[in-house]
Amino acid sequence: MKPLKKILIVKMGTTLPALAERRGDFDDWIQRLMGATSDRIQVVKPYEKDDLPDPSGLSGIIITGSHDMVTDRKEWSERTGAWLPSAIATGVPLLGICYGHQLIAHVMGGSVGFNPSGSEFGTVDVQLGEHSDQNPLFDGFPPTIRVHVSHRQSVLSLPPKSTLLASSSKDPHQAYAIGENVWGVQFHPEFDADITSAYIKACAEDLSAEGLNPNHLLGTVEDTPYGEHVLRRFGEIVISRS
Repeated sequence: MKPLKKILIVKMGTTLPALAERRGDFDDWIQRLMGATSDRIQVVKPYEKDDLPDPSGLSGIIITGSHDMVTDRKEWSERTGAWLPSAIATGVPLLGICYGHQLIAHVMGGSVGFNPSGSEFGTVDVQLGEHSDQNPLFDGFPPTIRVHVSHRQSVLSLPPKSTLLASSSKDPHQAYAIGENVWGVQFHPEFDADITSAYIKACAEDLSAEGLNPNHLLGTVEDTPYGEHVLRRFGEIVISRS
């Protein structure tokens, strides 16, 4: 019997320490919502100098969010970025979340920077584009979905040959696809209302300095099923192509 190919979670940082103690970390939330068993998951941490594996031996790849910025061009981030084209070339399904979404865009010829519309935190409406119903990650979803967001930087221009899949009022590039095997989502499908609220509270001072009202943002937060639906759907794509 052939060894089971792993789904690789490339962990680009850690969550808030108090939240990690209480709820676990990015990789824990992703694995749980995907419904994947621990024997199917491999986690690497480039920021701890972990080596990135040969992507041809994987069944799927997820690049997580981070508290760092893609524009900082940190060594571990640039090293991960240099690895991404070879991963994409294998045809292995690849999903970038928030920082991961931005890093893929940066590597593939798009641009990333601070969102000119300001930070986007809370639970927001995301409108799916005209191509979303032809894409396996979003096929069958309603025209508008409620999802959780927590970011200051965004994809400012999409990579060449990418397809826009979703937008929000503050971010025109909430989701995109490149070819048949690569997706980026700016929103956090692994977050729930509790996690989103914790981020707003932790960033309240900075949000207030930006002219945003943290209490108002907290009032937008609600549980929504669509993040889990996205991660489950990605898991189904991985299984169908393995």
